[in-house]
Amino acid sequence: MHIARFLLPLAALALAACAPAPGPAAGTLAHPQEAFWQALSSHCGKAYAGGLASTDARDTDWAGKRMVAHWAECDKTRVAIAFHVEEAPPSSGSEAVGQEQPWNRSRTWIVTREGTGADTRFTLKHDHRHADGEADAVTFYGGTTADAGSAGAQDFPVDAESVALFTREGLAASLTNVWRIEVTRRGSADARFAYQLTRRNDPTRLFRVEIDASAPVETPPAAWGW
Repeated sequence: MHIARFLLPLAALALAACAPAPGPAAGTLAHPQEAFWQALSSHCGKAYAGGLASTDARDTDWAGKRMVAHWAECDKTRVAIAFHVEEAPPSSGSEAVGQEQPWNRSRTWIVTREGTGADTRFTLKHDHRHADGEADAVTFYGGTTADAGSAGAQDFPVDAESVALFTREGLAASLTNVWRIEVTRRGSADARFAYQLTRRNDPTRLFRVEIDASAPVETPPAAWGW
């Protein structure tokens, strides 16, 4: 009788020890913002290839070009993704066969986060530079999330600062831009990343780049100005 009374607490302790302890992210991952940030951050340091997935006639200059997204810099509140686009091959055929084509390395997408859990907001900005590293006249434009989004996608409606920039530069078509980033965690089945642009005042506008985030490629040179 006394032995049984002694063994029961020991059995309870053994079961408790075997039970998996809740991870530190178990509660926070209930919020789609936290899951999105973890998925985005999981690719830090990696580079992946892709290309244009949309067929809008306004983007014919982008069609068929190789594209690489490189998670160039990451910390707890910022992820910088350099976007490299291969230039069009020469039409004259004057370049040597097999020679590497030049790349446009002018664009870096910068996603920052503010807050935690359900109070998290993300901001997307476009750092646009020239080959000499100088900022383009149209740079650091973007938007901030207006809702919780989802674990796999966040939308960034154009912000007031960018509206003022577009107005000043005569880019009226961009005044209702909505950017989107879609991402799945590194190592997941068919891991992917997508960057998309639509416009609230133009339902026909769609620019979309899709990246295969399941197959890393060689790290490209730094983006211009970085």
